[in-house]
Amino acid sequence: MRSLKFTIFILSFFIFLTSCNSPKKNTYHFKLLDVTPITQNTYIHTSYLNTHSFGKVSCNGLLFINGDKAVIFDTPVDENSSQELINWLKDYLHVEIVGVVVSHFHTDCLGGLQVFHDENIKSYSTYLTQELARKDTISKPVIPQIGFDKELVLKVGNQKINAVFLGEGHTKDNIVSYIPSEKVLFGGCLIKELNAGKGNLSDANVEAWPKSVENVKNAFPEAKYIVPGHGKYGTRELLDYTINLFKESN
Repeated sequence: MRSLKFTIFILSFFIFLTSCNSPKKNTYHFKLLDVTPITQNTYIHTSYLNTHSFGKVSCNGLLFINGDKAVIFDTPVDENSSQELINWLKDYLHVEIVGVVVSHFHTDCLGGLQVFHDENIKSYSTYLTQELARKDTISKPVIPQIGFDKELVLKVGNQKINAVFLGEGHTKDNIVSYIPSEKVLFGGCLIKELNAGKGNLSDANVEAWPKSVENVKNAFPEAKYIVPGHGKYGTRELLDYTINLFKESN
């Protein structure tokens, strides 16, 4: 009897530990955006953009928290949704946002950038993204503050993240970002969710797209979770799906 009770205790304790170490999957719903945990320290922020060609589009960014520091990959689509995200991080989670990394020059990546600058939060992008944003006389986006050539390493607490350009695809300047400690890759609009169409190709290099994703796949072989710019996150099969989707065009 004692042996049975001891076995039950051990099993219960194991289940408790497992549940503590498992990522929480419930989505936080706010007025203008949703925040969905992937791992204990990474979250997808999803905001919504009204477009002429595709209607209301959900747009993903990423959030990495390490201790009391956080970095954001792509802003929500506008200033109001960006302020909502900042307020949640500062007032509820009590973390300092050390930077926002912009993956390319479209509105779904930097539409809320002014709010971050107003909060004295540094923004990073490639020099090419800065250049293309300056040339966008229609949307007239806010320009990311700190430029880099093809690779950025940014420290978040005692961890580092990598942002890197590995080839053209959705745009000339699209970068991807990787969090080694979490094995999470933010592919942005270079990566498609499963069963997605090709989407907005107005600034795309369709011919280069498959090779660029091959480069991503080879550069981060240990990546476990893949987050696309739109739609559901998944595993490495998103990389293969995107490669095959655009190989059909060539």
